[in-house]
Amino acid sequence: MQRTLYILVMLLAASTSAQTALYNSGNLRIHENATVGFHTNLINEAPFDTNLGLVGFYSSNTLSVSGTIVPLFYDVEIMAENGLNLNLGLDNANNTTFILGDIVTPKNQEAVYYNFLDTDGFYIGEGDLTKVNGYAAISNQQNFVFPIGDETYLRPLSISSESTNLFAKCAYFFENPSAPSSIDERYDTNELGRELERVNAVEFWKLEGDVSSTVTLNWNARSNMGILTDDTTTIVLAGWSKTSNRWENLGASSVVGNLEEGFLSSLSFVPNDYDIVSLGVSKIPFEPLDIEVLSLENYFVSPNGDGVNDFLFIPELEESPNNIVHIYDRYGLKVFEQTNYIDEFAGISNVDNLVIRKEEGLPAGVYFYTLFMEDLNLSYQGFLYLAQ
Repeated sequence: MQRTLYILVMLLAASTSAQTALYNSGNLRIHENATVGFHTNLINEAPFDTNLGLVGFYSSNTLSVSGTIVPLFYDVEIMAENGLNLNLGLDNANNTTFILGDIVTPKNQEAVYYNFLDTDGFYIGEGDLTKVNGYAAISNQQNFVFPIGDETYLRPLSISSESTNLFAKCAYFFENPSAPSSIDERYDTNELGRELERVNAVEFWKLEGDVSSTVTLNWNARSNMGILTDDTTTIVLAGWSKTSNRWENLGASSVVGNLEEGFLSSLSFVPNDYDIVSLGVSKIPFEPLDIEVLSLENYFVSPNGDGVNDFLFIPELEESPNNIVHIYDRYGLKVFEQTNYIDEFAGISNVDNLVIRKEEGLPAGVYFYTLFMEDLNLSYQGFLYLAQ
C-alpha cells in the first residue's frame, strides 16, 4: 500500500506543474511479482534499472517515455491504442507482450530504440497493429526476429549471425531510398553494381550489426515486386555499400512465394558494411537457385481431429521417400522442418526458434512450404492454409 501511495504522490506532483506525467527522480523500484500500470507519460530522470515484475502501459491516448536516463523493465505489456512514443530508449530484460498499439521511435534519431536485452529478451503478440514502428535493438543475442514495421504493416527482419551480437539494431521504412522523408541520407536506386538489375524504390530496412549474418525478410502486395521482375527466382537482397556508394547484390540462399507475397533469405554479409538493405533483382542467377523450382497445388490443413485434412499430405512424396520439407510463416520464420516427410505436420511447430508457446499450435493463416525431392533432384514450393 505504501508503494502505491508513493507513485500517486509523484504523479500528483507532476500534474501540478501542468505536465501530465509520472516524474521519476529516484528511489523508485518495482519488486518481483509486482505489477505497475502507467496510464500517463513517464519522465525518467534517475536510475530505474533494478526492476522485476510487470510494467504495463495502458491508455486510449498516446503515451510517451522521455527524460535523460533509459529505464530498464523486466516484463512489459503494451496496451496503448494510439501508441507508446519513445523520446528516450527503453530496455526490456525479459518479455514484451503486445496487446494493442505500436511502440514508436523517431526514425531520424537512431539513438532512440526499444532494446531486447541478452538471451532472455523476447516478445509475443506482434502483428500489423502491434509492433515497433521505428528502431528495435538486441543486446547479446545471436538469432532474432525484429518485430518492426510502419504505421500499417508488420515488416519484420530476421537475423541469424555466426556469433553473438553484442548489439544490433533495425528499422523498416516504407519510403523511396532515393528520397526518404524520415532521414537526410539518399540512396539512389539507379546507382547499381554490375550484378544488380533493379532495386525496390518503395521500401528499405536500416540494419546495424558487426557480426557476419544472414537475414530473412518478406514482401507483400505493397512492395510492387511485379514492377521489378516477373520471375521470383531472380529476387535477391540488395545493400547500399558504404565503400562503393552504390547498391550491391547480397544474393539469396532461398526465395519462397510469388510476386504478391513471399520472402527471401540472404547469403552471409556484415550489416555494418551497408547503410541500408532492400529487395532487388539479380542480373545473373545464383547457384542456390539453379535448380528449377516448380509449383504444386495449395493445401488446406485443419487439425481438429475430424479425420479430414488433419495433417499436410502431399501425394507427390510417394515418388520420393528421400525428401526435405520446410514450412514458413508469411514473414519467413521457419516453423517446421522434416527430413523424409510423410504426414507429420498437423499445425504444431517442431523447430527451436522464436515460435512462442509452440506446443499450443500455430495460429491460423497462410503459410509457405518448400519441398526438395532428393531422389528426383526437384524442388517445389506452394502455400497452405492452416485452420484452427
